[in-house]
Formats: sequence, C-alpha cells, structure tokens
Amino acid sequence: MKIGVISDTHDYLDPRVPEIFEGVGHILHGGDIGMPWLILQLEQIAPVTAVLGNTDSGINYKESEVITFAEHKFLLHHIVDPHRPSETLHHLLERQKPDVVVFGHTHKPFNERIDGRLYFNPGYAGKQRFQLRRSVAILHCDENTMRPEYIWLG
Repeated sequence: MKIGVISDTHDYLDPRVPEIFEGVGHILHGGDIGMPWLILQLEQIAPVTAVLGNTDSGINYKESEVITFAEHKFLLHHIVDPHRPSETLHHLLERQKPDVVVFGHTHKPFNERIDGRLYFNPGYAGKQRFQLRRSVAILHCDENTMRPEYIWLG
C-alpha cells in the first residue's frame, strides 16, 4: 500500500500534490492544515486522516488520530519531539503502542527509528518560507516493510 504523507500546508496545496499522490490508498496530514477546503481537495485524491496543528482553529479535527494500514499502527500528532516526548505524547505512546508516529510542525523531514518505532515527518508543503526545502512523502508499506520516499516541491 502507498500512503501519502503531508504536513504544514498552511492553507496552500501545491499544484503538484494531486499528481504526486495519484494512486495512494490513503493520505495522512500531520497538522497546520489551514482552511478546510484543503482537506476536501485532498479527499478527491484518496481518503484523508488529519490532525490539528498549532495554527489551526475553527476546524473540526482532533489533536491525535490512530489508524492502521498493512498491519502497521500509525499515530498522528502535530508537535512531536521524538527524543523527548511530552507527557501527553508519552501517555499516547504507552496506551496506543503505534508502530509509526507521523508528525509535522518542524518543517523539516525526519525519518528515524527510536526504540523500534518509526518517527516520520514529511517536511512542509506550504508556501516557501525559512529557506527550507518543501516536501511531501509517500510511505510504501506492506505487512513486513515500510519504505519512505520524499518528493521535493521545488
């Protein structure tokens, strides 16, 4: 299964995203969405699971979501420090025991296994800022493996 992963769109959907995510089975959005129209546009590509970011307000999403694909449990939460989880995140990790934690907020790609759990940030897909490279990602997964693919957005 291919899973599209995007975060920190900040009310901007790059016109390349529909083509990049063509054929994915699901899209995970790690927060800082912007206006709800953005999720509606992503839903034209594939089903979407999204969480609130620290700049989102007035939209009806949760701070955390848990979903399972190809025998892998995913936890989505916007602000994550993989090396020093907050108390809230620590409790979520203990209770949910996810295989993968998808997050955003830092605007920087992150792909690291810590204590057997994959922490994954696709980078940010919003308008250019901070001289950082913009990106989205695809997670290629089956029951035994998970391979990330980052796609740079110019």
